[in-house]
Amino acid sequence: MSIKEFVQKFYKSDALIDSEVLKTYLHPDVIIEWNSSKGFIEMNHDSILEMANELSRAYVRSKVRISHIIAEDDLVSVRYSHYVKTIENPREEMLLAHFSTIWQIKDDKLYRGYQMSQFS
Repeated sequence: MSIKEFVQKFYKSDALIDSEVLKTYLHPDVIIEWNSSKGFIEMNHDSILEMANELSRAYVRSKVRISHIIAEDDLVSVRYSHYVKTIENPREEMLLAHFSTIWQIKDDKLYRGYQMSQFS
């Protein structure tokens, strides 16, 4: 599987709201440098898993729609929109945020992430 296919598989999975699935994609030394509309956040393996646990408490479904994906060497750049369904209203899909992320892949895992997002 190419690194581009690996990243596509990651975003098609339930990894963003299921920490057990997420663990299978993360390198033990993963770091995400995230510039969000709320400021800069740096996350490590444990904090990424905790975020997935928090999201799973609020959302019953998560869906990513990728608009652009480019791979070169050990890097994959992806632009996507993240949609969710809430526990309160599981029939209505709502846009959570737009993202642009560059992933560095190491040992067939997500190793370094450089991400920007804007909430809906």
